[in-house]
Amino acid sequence: KLPSLSSSSSFFIFTSFAITNDIRSLVFSFVFRTSWRSHQTITPDFLSLLRFNHPKMPYHCCPAQIGPSVLDCDMASLASEAKKALAAGAKYLHLDVMDGHFVPTISFGPYVIQCLRNHVPDCHFDCHMMTSEPEKWVEAVAKAKATGDKGSQISYTFHYEATEPRGITQEVIDKIKANGMKVGLTISPDTPVEAILKYADQIDVALIMTVYPGKGGQSFIEHCMSKVRAIRAAYPNLDIEVDGGVKPQTIDMAAEAGANLIVSGSGVYKAKDMAENISIMQRSVEKFGNGKIDDELTPIRSDNE
Repeated sequence: KLPSLSSSSSFFIFTSFAITNDIRSLVFSFVFRTSWRSHQTITPDFLSLLRFNHPKMPYHCCPAQIGPSVLDCDMASLASEAKKALAAGAKYLHLDVMDGHFVPTISFGPYVIQCLRNHVPDCHFDCHMMTSEPEKWVEAVAKAKATGDKGSQISYTFHYEATEPRGITQEVIDKIKANGMKVGLTISPDTPVEAILKYADQIDVALIMTVYPGKGGQSFIEHCMSKVRAIRAAYPNLDIEVDGGVKPQTIDMAAEAGANLIVSGSGVYKAKDMAENISIMQRSVEKFGNGKIDDELTPIRSDNE
């Protein structure tokens, strides 16, 4: 386990970090990653050190992006609902594939994703595979890759809980890469952050679930933000996504912890003003995550514009 840090050494570390944010971020990342690779575990004392009396982490340069979860849209009009969200300022679409096994709900599969690509050819698809056997659907989802200058424009995010017990997490990562997609790895609220850190050098997106997968009507689980802080401390340039209960009322907690990719379902599709909610969440990540001043933030928008 990681050695305990004395109060004097803690004071020295964080006083040093205060010199500049860039130095703080680099040193924090080096110390954290070196300790993780040596001990392969994170003690509660170290996680509490990440909080340091305030949840704000060092600023990062990862772009703030809001990705609406289409499960909350009118699924009978999926293509038009997707275009509506993108016109309102969304940067990508979050597509939840549920198989009725890993989670009790059945949503849609790769064919729907392929069809949607015909209507939104340049949008990034963030495919969240809530499936018991994610390895089975890699090639089918890859058929929805965009063509042209923008590359694959698709990420394939699978659950650690679905693959690690069978010892095939590495195999699935390699298969996704072989099919030309970005790799996302996600963990449920009860899974420790070590699961992500074990593979963090090989993935493009770390997704922290802030509700339990497949269960509706849940509230944002705040204690999951310690996982976001741990990943951001170790990997300042990694895209970190949060999914579940994120909306204007909860976005600041996720932004301060270091998340830059924000999945929001009801916060976008059930909003009175979709563009306004998207811009509010975008501004939060820019302010608390990227360290931008008010004049640099994305302007507040409205659906009426």
